[in-house]
Amino acid sequence: MFSQRKTMKYTEDYWDKIRRLKQEIESADAIVIGAGAGLSTAAGFTYSGERFKKYFADFIQKYGFSDMYSGGFFPFETPEEHWAYWSRYIYINRYMNVDNGTYQKLFELVKNKDYFVLTTNVDHQFQKAGFDKQRLFYTQGDYGLFQCSEPCCQKTFDNKEIIRKMYNEQKNMSIPSELIPKCPECGKPMTMNLRADDKFVQDEGWYKASERYVDFIRRHEGVHMLFLELGVGFNTPVIIKYPFWQMTAKNSNAVYCCVNSGQAFCPEQIMSQTVCIDEDINKVLIDVCGSLS
Repeated sequence: MFSQRKTMKYTEDYWDKIRRLKQEIESADAIVIGAGAGLSTAAGFTYSGERFKKYFADFIQKYGFSDMYSGGFFPFETPEEHWAYWSRYIYINRYMNVDNGTYQKLFELVKNKDYFVLTTNVDHQFQKAGFDKQRLFYTQGDYGLFQCSEPCCQKTFDNKEIIRKMYNEQKNMSIPSELIPKCPECGKPMTMNLRADDKFVQDEGWYKASERYVDFIRRHEGVHMLFLELGVGFNTPVIIKYPFWQMTAKNSNAVYCCVNSGQAFCPEQIMSQTVCIDEDINKVLIDVCGSLS
């Protein structure tokens, strides 16, 4: 129905857009937040630059990695080195407090509304900010979960304590061998519960969250719905972006708002129902919060 070639930037004065977004948040019967990597980037979770150099200087020196993602796909020679890298990766992006207030501002805007969150992010920041777990659907996994690498079962396992141990006890880019995680069901190596291939485990919690999201959409068909898309690019548009466009087109009472620095687009078909803000998400949330006072 839609393609990127048919999308347009929505031109309107910035403060007019802020006022309209404020009005839509206040008046919407329901709000669906669609969050991508750009939201966490705006919150301070950068994967390159000074933050990367601070925590991965030794790996940069040895392998020449340019960002965290590069190292995440590297075939390390030993599981001890693999988990030294990944425990740092997980610890600073899942368990360390980094958010500059972006997620908290978003929560303040919607906490008294009938909302639901659909996200491809895996860093757990929504729950840290106070969002109701029953109103969240993490489609792509969670840094805080392990799964069997086989996988032998459709289960996931909390990794908080073992990651902390790996992070604290590693030396010379290597963790103690006894900390290498093994599946409690079959004894084979564990891996991250992140969607990378057809071995991704969708456990019972994943399916329950999916059902709650589908039910939320079904119960609000035809009402004044705000589809608030934050930091979603075109890497996986079929999860959030395209469905939001389609549901907006089918519901004359719906409004689609896209906030994304450099990638704020909408299809021509729904321009009259759209607010596109090409700006830093944190700035936009600060300005919307300010306009509410």
